Amino acid sequence: MPLTPSTELLAQHLKSAGFVEVYAHHDVDGIAAASLLCTALSRIQVPFHLHIRSTIRTEMIPTDCPVLLCDFGSSLSDLPSSVMVIDHHIPSFTGEFHVNPRLYGIDGDRELSTSGAAYYVARELGDNRDCAGLAVLGAIGDRQEFRGANREIVNEGIGNGVISTKPGFMPTGRTLYDSLFLATDPYLPGISGTESVCRDLAGNKDPDISQQEDSLFLSRLVLGVNDEASAEALQRLVADSYHLEREVIPWAPAMAAVIDACGKSGHGGLAVSLCMGDPAGIEEAWSLFSAFRQRIISGMDSTEQIEPGWYRVDDLAVASDIADLLSTDLTQSSPVFVITEDDDFCSVSARTPPGCDLNLDRIVRTAATAVGGSGGGHIRRAGATIPAGKDVLFRQAVIEAISA
Repeated sequence: MPLTPSTELLAQHLKSAGFVEVYAHHDVDGIAAASLLCTALSRIQVPFHLHIRSTIRTEMIPTDCPVLLCDFGSSLSDLPSSVMVIDHHIPSFTGEFHVNPRLYGIDGDRELSTSGAAYYVARELGDNRDCAGLAVLGAIGDRQEFRGANREIVNEGIGNGVISTKPGFMPTGRTLYDSLFLATDPYLPGISGTESVCRDLAGNKDPDISQQEDSLFLSRLVLGVNDEASAEALQRLVADSYHLEREVIPWAPAMAAVIDACGKSGHGGLAVSLCMGDPAGIEEAWSLFSAFRQRIISGMDSTEQIEPGWYRVDDLAVASDIADLLSTDLTQSSPVFVITEDDDFCSVSARTPPGCDLNLDRIVRTAATAVGGSGGGHIRRAGATIPAGKDVLFRQAVIEAISA
């Protein structure tokens, strides 16, 4: 396995624990990773308590029990060495219980997410190969590619009968109208959130032909999208993806989108219950998905452009998603920075569009530190938290960091 021996070491440490406090990031990658690990822990009868959080800081971590962090923690250099971390962000943590693809020369941006890394740890805890479907969710949520370690997980899942390949219409919803009206992955300007256009497109679709096979429907859809849509977004309308034979929502892009929406809406417990196989909350989860997608679309409509490449939004919960849409689904040639602010802090989500070769982790980390904040993440996707009122100074620091 590609992350040995760190997976073996962490698994042995977990097996010897009498109890584990698990903290996970609130997006689909963190929730899927934690759910996968908690499933594996329950099977070997190691008790745990799972917390879903939007962020983690060293002072938030208890010091009187074993702690496992999923999808955050790698960027914290001051963590106690006893903390266990499974992550794929650029690492500063130097503790021995640290599973991160980047420590093994694997691209954590594109080739392995936290849920994938967690799958390799779960494999060391027992026969948890039936959880391969959960490992796929993080890769989808973080827009990774299915090559390298991700491909190895998929191939293993296919070989064990828990994953199958299936072409499909990528916008997610329970009906075609919902898929169009709530489309944010990809985002379709001129269609997403436009009720009359979506009803017309859905109403004129031949119900006996699948979306990916209906060339007339797809042609009308592409022609209805505004010119600002990127070619990359249109190419993602139909793609090969995965059917998860053991999960409560079998279509993998839909499962990933629903889990992500629940977590970011503050319903991480519901998201975890779905990942751990309980279908009781599916109706509520789909309702939360619909409401969250409408928040993203509303946020896009109200986004204020401060200057080229810099945007301000009011809803912190959707800022990261809006940064993804602005950088990938609309035509851009420079990095995108999305700022949200409250009385105490500014949060920044930074992204590079395809073809833009910048190290956002370095740039954001340097600029945030210069104004008394903190930041980092991935080369192409990063974030920062800075003091309120420092956004102008932060922008200046970013410009200087890019020029350095």
